[in-house]
Amino acid sequence: MSTPTDLRSRKRLATRQGISDAATRLFLARGFDNVTVDEIAAAADVGRMTVFNHFPRKEDMFFDRDEEGREVLRDALRQRDPGVPPLETLRLLAHRLVAEQRPYVEFSERSRGFIETVEASETLKARARALRDEIARDVAAALAGCIGRETDDADARFAAGLLLATWSMAFVEAHRTFRQGRDTQAAQAAFLAVVDKGALGLKAAMAGTPYA
Repeated sequence: MSTPTDLRSRKRLATRQGISDAATRLFLARGFDNVTVDEIAAAADVGRMTVFNHFPRKEDMFFDRDEEGREVLRDALRQRDPGVPPLETLRLLAHRLVAEQRPYVEFSERSRGFIETVEASETLKARARALRDEIARDVAAALAGCIGRETDDADARFAAGLLLATWSMAFVEAHRTFRQGRDTQAAQAAFLAVVDKGALGLKAAMAGTPYA
């Protein structure tokens, strides 16, 4: 009885990915604001309502890995070694993501196109800011949860805010480095250098709490 359900799930995921891929191609080629939902539906060979069934907002098609990335952060804290502080766990996660060449930390011609598309759209820039705030709330709750504190713990919120500011700056520096030299390894090194420097500041700021 589980096979049909699995098949339906696979079909749904395949449809979602097809819509996302079609949307991304159009966004990168023509700019986010110049592409309509009807054009995305036609490119993906689905109906307009099918698009909205998978992506409530047009910008969700652009940031389609958002939830996947959040789950990576939550998993790292849920599965952390009890002997490693939560903030150190996230610093090590950054290094692991780079080593595994995960798409969240990609610095390449493809990711450069992604960044340029964001920079050219006020809608996407606004959504990116909102996502950062949402992720900070998720990280705060995950930080608090992994040490048994309430999800609205003030120390967790403070730590998450500093962490997201650090990682945001790391992404900016990494993409700037790639634009200058087209060197992926140099961009990765720049990203991790900022993450590591920020981790030192976080550790000092959160000294005396279980997060550090």
